[in-house]
Amino acid sequence: MAEMTMIQAITNALQTELKNDDNVLVFGEDVGLNGGVFRATEGLQEEFGEERVFDTPLAESGIIGLATGLSTQGFRPVPEIQFFGFVFEAMDAISGQAARFRYRSGGRWNAPITIRSPFGGGVHTPELHADSLEGLMAQQPGLKVVIPSNPYDAKGLLISSIRDNDPVIFLEHMKLYRSFREEVPEEEYTIDLGKAEIKREGSDITFVAYGAMVHACMKAAEELEKEDINAEVIDLRTVSPVDVETIVESVKKTNRAVVVQEAQRQAGIAASIVSEIQERAILHLEAPVLRVTAPDTVYPFSEAEEIWLPNYENIIEKAKESLNF
Repeated sequence: MAEMTMIQAITNALQTELKNDDNVLVFGEDVGLNGGVFRATEGLQEEFGEERVFDTPLAESGIIGLATGLSTQGFRPVPEIQFFGFVFEAMDAISGQAARFRYRSGGRWNAPITIRSPFGGGVHTPELHADSLEGLMAQQPGLKVVIPSNPYDAKGLLISSIRDNDPVIFLEHMKLYRSFREEVPEEEYTIDLGKAEIKREGSDITFVAYGAMVHACMKAAEELEKEDINAEVIDLRTVSPVDVETIVESVKKTNRAVVVQEAQRQAGIAASIVSEIQERAILHLEAPVLRVTAPDTVYPFSEAEEIWLPNYENIIEKAKESLNF
């Protein structure tokens, strides 16, 4: 075991798969000699050469177009979009091509592409860098969308994503890159895509979250415990497909739920999860399923982001609203 930050775990996962499979290619803006804007690919070009880890022009449409073509020729491309707010330039290649390959070809072709990209607020980035666009991706059939909340999951989920035969959007919250360390095995391991994890057992209310909001939920649960309120926290890990079964079983036990996302109320996947709970477990509910989200505005300039982003106090407030219903 080694103590790793999330960025180190991601680098380690990429190194593992580059060693395991000569068809794995890593490319994007400044990912080669420079090691990427967050140094996620640092040292990989030196180890594996410029034909396997290489820089591209500043053109997201070209990066993902290249990945799409390579995926039909036996390669497993792992392109990086430098910040996920720039994904719109590549939407035709992602949604119009890669997501449809298996269906369009009657199962003859796959698109084993893993698109890595940082996103998320709280680090005072410029406009378009912090946007949470996972809901846009989750609404496209044919894509898997993965969002780790910690270093251990980041490595296991990234290895699983690269080995998957379908396109995966792998989103990395910038605030989590170097905010803490935890033990991560140095050998390879995988974590199943589409499987949530119960981070904290509880009996009074269920919190459902992903990415950085998992940590806000854990903080809220710790504070609520001081008032003898026992919250269960579910880390989705994969937001498409969602592990609905784990959520529903938890709600059947606690009878209440709060769904938490950093994305705006009209965005993300919280509304879909609320709907699934209502449809599958309404007779177990003792209160409406509530949401904690950002407001329905564009992401604010950095000076205002701390008052715009959801936090653990908002979660506590919603939990008490549910418990007092």
